[in-house]
Amino acid sequence: MPPRDPEATKARIFDAATREFAAYGIAGARVDRIARNAQANKQLIYAYFGDKEQLFHQVLEKAMVHVADAVSTDIDDLDRWVDQHIDYHRAHPEFLRLLMWEALELGQEGASAGETRTARYLDKKVKVDSAQQRGLIRADLPPGHLLMLLMSMINYPAAVPQVRGFLLGPDGDPERARAVIKDAVRRIAAPGEDAADTR
Repeated sequence: MPPRDPEATKARIFDAATREFAAYGIAGARVDRIARNAQANKQLIYAYFGDKEQLFHQVLEKAMVHVADAVSTDIDDLDRWVDQHIDYHRAHPEFLRLLMWEALELGQEGASAGETRTARYLDKKVKVDSAQQRGLIRADLPPGHLLMLLMSMINYPAAVPQVRGFLLGPDGDPERARAVIKDAVRRIAAPGEDAADTR
């Protein structure tokens, strides 16, 4: 029998738990199903991660780290920034599903608020503020509000594919959608000479 590899076991558990939570949420997820799909002992999951909600928080934190490694917070090049986000969500649809389950089941009060996540959002706002100060994007909106507008345009079609299907058709051209989003982001974020700073 090969020696136990705790890190490999944890990686399998994270992978299985990510799929489970993305599909069923926290309430609907089953630890025994995670254990079976991860080829791990159910008691090991509790030993490594605590209860089901604690496991969810750790899965979401790990997903945040993965996004941070894959998508830049540098917003100087808007087209590149949009492309990276769209590409990530297409390759990893489970990420937005995890965020939606967090919103539905935990709300803002129970949301994962680890140091990594907090620092990530702060870094995003700092990068937006820096681009505003340098005149690269509009400065008449607070960085957080501007970022929410831009992220909403990118994330909403990926988060609710059924709505996208009703509006764009089941065979809507994804590259056409990408071009429309990029154009809208450029227009909304464009610096305006006469815009009053309302921050």
